[in-house]
Amino acid sequence: MSKIEKVLYTGKTHTTVGRDGAAQSDDGRLDIKLSSPGSRGAGTNPEQLFAAGWSACFIGAMGRAASEKHVALPADVAVDAEVDLGTGEGGFFLQARLRVSLPGLPREVAHALIDTAHQICPYSKMSRGNIDVSITLA
Repeated sequence: MSKIEKVLYTGKTHTTVGRDGAAQSDDGRLDIKLSSPGSRGAGTNPEQLFAAGWSACFIGAMGRAASEKHVALPADVAVDAEVDLGTGEGGFFLQARLRVSLPGLPREVAHALIDTAHQICPYSKMSRGNIDVSITLA
């Protein structure tokens, strides 16, 4: 396991009740209601939050990869993320799919950026070997 040598940022939240509760960040920028997946609740759920966080981080990692490879990342870069919550032998599990759109880039360049991003993105590192992940180029 890798250790952090220098903390760059700490996200702090306070969550009450669980999947049918609420979460607020210590700086007030996040204040959301939570609801169970598939319910008629008014809020989002942890799987959607994870998908949004991972896709945003992955785009940032592709930007870094593009900079290192001296490639311009398209302005309309996008990642569609799907995070499944399911059950299997041993309890509950997650699996994820990232569908990356890099319009205008040659496929081999796009694949190289995706591969590099998957190696440097902290969310990808966290998930590697822990959940089933599929990353495809749109």
